[in-house]
Amino acid sequence: MSGHPQYGEGTDGVSRRRFLAGTGSLLGAAALAGHATPALAGTGTAPTAGPAPTAVPTTPLPTGAHVPALVVGTGYGGSVAALRLARAGIDVHMVEMGMAWDTPGPDGKVFANTTRPDYRSFWLRSRTKQPLSNFLGIPLDKDVPRHTGILDAEDFAGITVYQGRGVGGGSLVNGGMAVTPRRENFAAILPTVDAAEMYATYYPRANAGLGVTAVDQSWWESADCYQYARVGRRHAERSGFPFVFVPNVYDWDYMKQEAAGAVPRSALDGEVIYGNNAGKKTLRKTYLAQAAATGRLAVSALHKVTSVTPAPGGGYTVAIDQIDTTGATLASKTVTADKVFFAAGSVGTSKLLTRLKATGALPALNDRIGKDWGDNGNVMCGRANHMWDPTGALQSAMPTAGIDNWDAGGAFAEVAPLPTGIETYASFYLSITKTPHRAEFRWNPATGTVDLDWDRAWKQTSVDAAKAIFDKINAKEGTVYRSDLFGAYKIWGDHLTYHPLGGAVLDRATDNHGRLHGYSGLYVIDGALIPGNTSVNPFVTITALAERNIERIVAEDF
Repeated sequence: MSGHPQYGEGTDGVSRRRFLAGTGSLLGAAALAGHATPALAGTGTAPTAGPAPTAVPTTPLPTGAHVPALVVGTGYGGSVAALRLARAGIDVHMVEMGMAWDTPGPDGKVFANTTRPDYRSFWLRSRTKQPLSNFLGIPLDKDVPRHTGILDAEDFAGITVYQGRGVGGGSLVNGGMAVTPRRENFAAILPTVDAAEMYATYYPRANAGLGVTAVDQSWWESADCYQYARVGRRHAERSGFPFVFVPNVYDWDYMKQEAAGAVPRSALDGEVIYGNNAGKKTLRKTYLAQAAATGRLAVSALHKVTSVTPAPGGGYTVAIDQIDTTGATLASKTVTADKVFFAAGSVGTSKLLTRLKATGALPALNDRIGKDWGDNGNVMCGRANHMWDPTGALQSAMPTAGIDNWDAGGAFAEVAPLPTGIETYASFYLSITKTPHRAEFRWNPATGTVDLDWDRAWKQTSVDAAKAIFDKINAKEGTVYRSDLFGAYKIWGDHLTYHPLGGAVLDRATDNHGRLHGYSGLYVIDGALIPGNTSVNPFVTITALAERNIERIVAEDF
């Protein structure tokens, strides 16, 4: 839903004057994309770098090398595979297209701040493409040097897919919302997987491995940085919607120290989509660190797999391009691997397999490759609150709660932060919705690329599910939608997804544990296995499914 804003919406006839008065402070935010914000109160000085990143061995794979297990990608599924294989005594080499993210930039920090994007922020773009791109219709994107930055905004027809680039994959750039779906919803997510086994064994194993914990609710109730979430709770409950706390992978003790001014601020300095320098437990600090501790893991950063073909003597010949930070190819290498695990993320894995099948490198892959892809029903929106309902200038970038309307309206809405460093009088939401729409990746021989046949009109299902929540809240509160966050006079962020899923689905493109049909020793172990929707943020489910699958693969295939 878009078009000119209807300022008279709401039960008390909210006026245009009141709308602008309640959001006028956002005028100053147009400069946020290009200017540093001052040090936050309590820190005394501008924040410095937090704890050093966990050491993960990065060793460029030499051409001609042979490895027992090659993992393509270092996100959730790949990191689980690497740890379990290494602990089983198997040498593992991981190939990662992005950077290692182990070297500080000129400001002494590894990662850039959310409000100050720079060369570290975007993957091979000369201009930023921020998910929230406007304030009051004023564009916030800016020119940046082309660099292998941390966030990829990959454009397809009708949709932009945001993905993490670097050792740690999506764990580097997400908000850490570690949600296990309600068990009654699981059959619709993965119908051929034993739910009892998942909830008794693999979800607990995944949550433990990821370092998932719950926020101290007594602290949360009084913390300035979660005022925005308490406003979201109050509005949800007054309209009769269930408000639920969800766990996260952030170090809550560190966040409490941030709030007290005892340590450099990280989540409380808005660090999220371009990386977090301190308290967030990314895969570098959990699964990958444990895999490195075995002495059997090596990682090649800035390496991109271009081909996988059966090797004459068994196993697979893998072609890899080593790139520099401009994306230029430095060297082309060929290695052999006994077994290959595709873990490049839903989009990366699906595009690679689609191309390998279509071009004859892996022609025996079945006709389900590239199919059953979905956006997890992602849609975003903002609401303009009254001036007597401020959401706070200080907002933690790590969300802790959501509105669960899945049963009644098919949506789970994350109460998300707007960590601008100023008062916005705005509530912001990322909704995950029930949607039947699935797209397909297809090889385009004319352009030599893989296309996605997503239809932008499909997002209306997600918009309708979100509207079922926020129309009611607006009517109850006498508030209106923000129409200036995603472009001029645009209410819904219906152009993107943070949660790509599917493309090489379990029990369709693979067997029931991720073994690709047609080839022994080839596996999919990431979000490509899940057909398009998880009802909540998906990374815990991706991790748990990987734990389940790799246990069987190690036991039976090695």
